[in-house]
Amino acid sequence: MHPLNKNRPLRRIMLASAATVSGMVLLLALKPHTSPTVVTDSAAPAPSSSASAAPQASNGTGASGSTGGSGSAVTKAVTGDTVQTRWGPVQVRVTVKSGKITDVTALQYPQDNPRDQEINSYALPQLRSEALAAQSASIDTVSGATYTSEGYQQSLQSALDSAGL
Repeated sequence: MHPLNKNRPLRRIMLASAATVSGMVLLLALKPHTSPTVVTDSAAPAPSSSASAAPQASNGTGASGSTGGSGSAVTKAVTGDTVQTRWGPVQVRVTVKSGKITDVTALQYPQDNPRDQEINSYALPQLRSEALAAQSASIDTVSGATYTSEGYQQSLQSALDSAGL
């Protein structure tokens, strides 16, 4: 018998290295999110918040009312549906004055960890400015924030539908 066949130290070293690398890749691929908990907790209130979107819109209209004596300058705030994304819920509120979008505010968005906060710190202002410029929910997806962008668009569209735009 050949002396290398007996111990095969190089083969054992290669197998141990491959196992170590595979283990590290699996550990690094783990996401520390608690999104399943957020989704199940938010899934129950979602129908009530979408059901209360219409009363909030009328309350927003009543609270802001018409400015001056003019009936055409009505300002109302409408809250969109809560959209569940892979990383958490997204919900926006739209302020409409005289049929034009004057403000879009993100009420809920993923912010459970520093990476979510980093992504949304640059994505949400871009989404807001695009919505104000487009005056609709037909806005571009922000690179690196695909799920948040899609949830933002869906919630924005539901708010615009509730506002009658």
